[in-house]
Amino acid sequence: MRRYRCSGCGYVWRQDTNAAAEPRAKLSRRALPWALEGIVVQHLTVARVTEGLGVAWDTANDAVMAEGKRVLIDEEHRFEGVKVVGVDEHMWRHTRRGDRYVTVIIDLTPVRDGTGPARLLDMVEGRSKQAFKTWLADRPQEWRDGVEVVAMDGFTGFKTAAVEELPDVVTVLDPFHVTRLAGEALDECRRRVQQAICGHRGRKGDPLYAARRTLSTGADLLNDKQKDRLDTLFADEQ
Repeated sequence: MRRYRCSGCGYVWRQDTNAAAEPRAKLSRRALPWALEGIVVQHLTVARVTEGLGVAWDTANDAVMAEGKRVLIDEEHRFEGVKVVGVDEHMWRHTRRGDRYVTVIIDLTPVRDGTGPARLLDMVEGRSKQAFKTWLADRPQEWRDGVEVVAMDGFTGFKTAAVEELPDVVTVLDPFHVTRLAGEALDECRRRVQQAICGHRGRKGDPLYAARRTLSTGADLLNDKQKDRLDTLFADEQ
């Protein structure tokens, strides 16, 4: 750090570094968003960020956690304009100790309105009705009155919590889980028809078994070979 001395009075002062970093901070202001973006957006590990910054693992981890809380959790305007809420669980801990799941709450309003991507609102430890219900209860009544739709998976606990805390809300399944349930129903139907026609499970050479993946492929993604396979399959009167 540079030091300066007045040749007239002898007063000594140091270079002001507040613009570069917080007082007593180990990482600069530019290093914090770089580390946060590396972990959240580029999926770097804390160890990789630590190597890039040249600091200890605990130093980088604590700094990223604090910066993430400041930018994401403590941002005062993040709950404004929320009309559509999405909720789902996520496994974040792969150990035997502690709760392995968190409940993820996101703002789907920009997706519905076509104005941008979804925004993360919060993450709550656990995946239960009570976890989501408590989070909703902690929101101001004015905010809860403004929510129109809650999208979720098939877990009834999330639906019950939403209905109890947001009586006028519309609860729906999110597109991912709708597609997955439809795919599972289609595959179950294929296996049932296979058993009824052939009397055994799918084997190599069976038309239905050969088309099991093609049946789950979107129409706009089918190539000519797959289209011919489906035409042949549906033309069979059996």
